[in-house]
Amino acid sequence: MEVESEAEWGELTRECLINILSRLSFEDQWRGSLLVCKSWFNAFKEEPSLHSVFNLDPYFDKPLESPRWWTLQFESQIDSMLRSIVQWTHIFLTQIRIRHCSDRSLALVAQRCPNLEVLSIRSCPRVTDDSMSKIATGCPNLRELDISYCYEITHESLVLIGRNCSNIKVLKRNLMNWLDPSQHVGIVPDDYLNACPQDGDSEAVAIANSMPHLEGLEIRFSKLTAKGLNSICQGCPNLEFLDLSGCANLTSRDIAKASSSLSHLKDIKKPNFYIPRSVFHTERYGHWSLYDERFQTDVFRI
Repeated sequence: MEVESEAEWGELTRECLINILSRLSFEDQWRGSLLVCKSWFNAFKEEPSLHSVFNLDPYFDKPLESPRWWTLQFESQIDSMLRSIVQWTHIFLTQIRIRHCSDRSLALVAQRCPNLEVLSIRSCPRVTDDSMSKIATGCPNLRELDISYCYEITHESLVLIGRNCSNIKVLKRNLMNWLDPSQHVGIVPDDYLNACPQDGDSEAVAIANSMPHLEGLEIRFSKLTAKGLNSICQGCPNLEFLDLSGCANLTSRDIAKASSSLSHLKDIKKPNFYIPRSVFHTERYGHWSLYDERFQTDVFRI
């Protein structure tokens, strides 16, 4: 009976097999379908459409982040998985969405995935400019890049990506909430929280000078000033979406003035929070009657 059952599954047409495999989750594809029979294995191996996307984001989208994700052991496991996927699928991959990988696996991505269009590597404490420079030259077709919470990546990588990847349309460079780090305490290592990039204007200038075709930009909790925002708005005239949530150094007036030149802008997210007086010196911003102009205080009032 087992032999007959296996024969029935193996006699499905290729079109039917591809349809079935395409409906399976990533985990089911790799852990289950390959073991059904030889025809399923061959169909999965030889069909490019089944290997175009490697997305682990759903497995990280949980209410509570785990401290285990920030360990070297977990990073090693993620690296091993990514390397295996790249070795198996290589040129077919067009999208990679992963977290907590390192330079080790990204170097292989740069070498084997020339058709990559989307790269999302959020929360990768040991991804540096070294691997990003390789991505810039090895993956010229990039159109979307998410390097949020990757604090070892500097403005130099942004310049290289912009110069080598002319199709880049979406950039996400969000930082953790440095105004209220309590939500990360006990999860993200303290030394990494303290390594938050300080010079947002350098990154802003790098974006403005090297990514003129950007349509979407997220820089939540960036420490850029009005000068940096002006550079972005002048250098990226095609912006349609701009997320400035948590950018505490910007006033409503700064944002309105800089964004007035963006004729294609459809949606802009502005800072909207209360900042304690202890965070900033009052003399820097003048009389506290101007507080509502300095910070968007729709949620909290003094």
